[in-house]
Amino acid sequence: MAPRPHWSFRRFSTRPAITGVIASLLGLGAVLSPALAQVQAADSPGAKGAQVYCFMRANGNNHEVSWTAAYALIKRQGASMFRTSPEHAAVMVTEAVVQNPTTYPDCGRYLGDLYIRHVQAATPSPEAPAGTAGGGGNAGTGAQTRSDRYAN
Repeated sequence: MAPRPHWSFRRFSTRPAITGVIASLLGLGAVLSPALAQVQAADSPGAKGAQVYCFMRANGNNHEVSWTAAYALIKRQGASMFRTSPEHAAVMVTEAVVQNPTTYPDCGRYLGDLYIRHVQAATPSPEAPAGTAGGGGNAGTGAQTRSDRYAN
């Protein structure tokens, strides 16, 4: 009879480890571990932008200055090869504040300011001709050039 090995595969279950690796590769780590999700959410560009925006607003800065600083941070912290639009960055800041209201206690009253500019920009002013409401670019067509699109 052959000698029995000192270890066997039955002793070591690799299923939890493999499941964790696969879940993290697929981006399901947040579903499997709420603590991991909180750590990842605190390090997200949206949470960092919310922290900057809310801190600056709470210390007396106006919306434009606070938003410029927060948006610059979000653009530089993003891991995507595409630039984050101002609209998406505003949503990221809003989500971070709503998901963690105790972290940003008085910031809820400032969130509306993130959307006022976008609403005003979407509605053409009466003195502006209809063809120029697109924000420049090719006059008359309403199309934006690449430099107009990425001007912020």
